[in-house]
Amino acid sequence: MRDLARQIFLDTLKGIAIPRIFKQKIEYSRGVLRIEQDLYDLSSYARVLVISMGKAAHAMLEVLLAQTGPTLEGIVVCSQPPQAQQPGFRYFQGRHPLPNEESQHAARAVLKYVSGASESTLVIYLISGGASAMVEAPHDAEISLDDLIQTYRVLVDSGATIGEINAIRKHLSAIKGGRLAQAAYPAQQVSIMISDVPEKSLDALASGPTMPDSSREEDCYRIAAEHGITSRFPNSIRSLFEQHRLQPTAKADDPAFVRARWWPILSSASAAQAAAGLISQHGFAVEIDNTPDDWPYELAADYLLTRLRELKKGVSRAALVSAGELTVKVSGNNGVGGRNQQFALQCAATIAGEDIVVLSAGTDGIDGNSVAAGAIVDGTTLSRATQLGIDPAAALRSFDAFPIFEKLGDAVITGPTGNNVRDVRILLAY
Repeated sequence: MRDLARQIFLDTLKGIAIPRIFKQKIEYSRGVLRIEQDLYDLSSYARVLVISMGKAAHAMLEVLLAQTGPTLEGIVVCSQPPQAQQPGFRYFQGRHPLPNEESQHAARAVLKYVSGASESTLVIYLISGGASAMVEAPHDAEISLDDLIQTYRVLVDSGATIGEINAIRKHLSAIKGGRLAQAAYPAQQVSIMISDVPEKSLDALASGPTMPDSSREEDCYRIAAEHGITSRFPNSIRSLFEQHRLQPTAKADDPAFVRARWWPILSSASAAQAAAGLISQHGFAVEIDNTPDDWPYELAADYLLTRLRELKKGVSRAALVSAGELTVKVSGNNGVGGRNQQFALQCAATIAGEDIVVLSAGTDGIDGNSVAAGAIVDGTTLSRATQLGIDPAAALRSFDAFPIFEKLGDAVITGPTGNNVRDVRILLAY
């Protein structure tokens, strides 16, 4: 059953592959580009610019150019180098989950590039998860790169949801929270998006550089206070919060959005549906339950395992699929792992001796600071770990799950997938 869960996850990744989805959503014929329900006659524009950023930046651009041909120009920002560079494009290698100097160079280059756009310019944005860190420049000149990195680290370890984290990021950034769209005004703008954020919070994707921002300065002050992180910010940023000097981001009534469109073509719902379809082929009664999205991992484990056991009462094989991300509040010096492995290890402590398998993994192939995408556990995980002289409870307390799964052979390792639609959890009861 562990092998089955692993194969279902790998096949899910194939089912949501970007080339496959692009063929369904994007089409180019005789000079006209169709994006979902919109049509763009590329010959009617003086310039067509492409900005591709995020973990799927290379894949999205390559699929687009496979249709249009090498007639477009632009900028690409990804944390991984391309297999081959496309002519007419500048490449930057920003870092994730913490920005680096190249992230700043990329942000400034993008802002400068689109600032020359006119009404006869079409800007096509290809946006995927991870771009928040890969494309970043501070809105306030007093904020250094080291300050940004420290702030990102505080936010990532705070236990805050991705929406809360990105609300703060937007208000510190020169490019996020719709400010990129403002820089490109008065161009026609369209965003093709692969979403790694909650379904109803699309403006959190990459911290919403091309969208109206639904968050406000007051939200940022409240979020920082609720999670007790204001005092942990570096001086330059702490003073902005203490003195309430954050600047407003772009809102829906901004002129930059009059000629702007946004199309999410792939999301965590796509992954959940693909996984559920595959599981049903193996005789499981399957349900999708994304209720624990953005929950603390401990609560999510209790909730999903309780739901699975309830489903199992009426059938011989029951399965639950849950998409989205969980929160982990890290304290002290943490080990090697990530939220998926932490969740899996939490489940292992609860299902010992039961005929249950749990897989949790990121569709981007990256979980925290490990080389794994996630991990698989079952009713034998604790006993097998104990036989190897491993203390799972200690590993859970120190956020050091990866060494356990590596030794057991139950780490899910795919390498970076070039895609990112959040995490998928597969629970099987048999």
